[in-house]
Amino acid sequence: MRRTYRYYDLIMAAFVTSLLCSNLIGVGKPVTIAGFTFGGGALFFPLSYLFGDVLTEVYGYARSRRVVWAGFAAVIFASFMSWVVLTIPPAAGYTGQEAMERVFGATPRVTAASMMAYFIGELMNSFVLAKMKVFTEGRFLWARTIGSTIVGEAVDSALFYPLAFLGILDQELLLKVMLGNYVIKVAWEVLATPLTYLVVNFLKRAEQEDYFDRDTNFTPFSLKD
Repeated sequence: MRRTYRYYDLIMAAFVTSLLCSNLIGVGKPVTIAGFTFGGGALFFPLSYLFGDVLTEVYGYARSRRVVWAGFAAVIFASFMSWVVLTIPPAAGYTGQEAMERVFGATPRVTAASMMAYFIGELMNSFVLAKMKVFTEGRFLWARTIGSTIVGEAVDSALFYPLAFLGILDQELLLKVMLGNYVIKVAWEVLATPLTYLVVNFLKRAEQEDYFDRDTNFTPFSLKD
């Protein structure tokens, strides 16, 4: 009999929301704070990795994979919706078309790069965490969450920024933003470790679940639990 969970759908919703917001707001805007340059979306994108860690740790890789696919579908739909709305001719007298295009008019290249980097990075994050959990026999949660983020975010950053902005941004700026994003995302995960412990421990008690991926099929191309 398939198990049902009280909080799984809520974590999925939080994951997809953080993913959509970080992709729509600030993804192409480099910012500099205290001399440190990074992409504006990097301030909140790590939330999706935090939720991904929680999902894999509590519910297992297969259920986390379903959420990754849900996020992938949501990004595709949001991109399609943006394209349709921006393509439809504006009403007479409307003066906000240019602003809408600047904010929501991501090029197909940026959209494709974002989706590829997200999909591969998130699955790598879940895969590494699941494997480390079995290897450590469920100990050292902090090492699993930080270690998986180091790998997943490295893949995400290394794919997204060159694929999206190589030849558009100055190469020095591109490298600064890419490295800055990576440092911000990993540091975010480290700082969020106490919160991750609280959420994971709460969910394990509430759901009576602590899944170990000992016999899991790790193919990314499946929606099976």
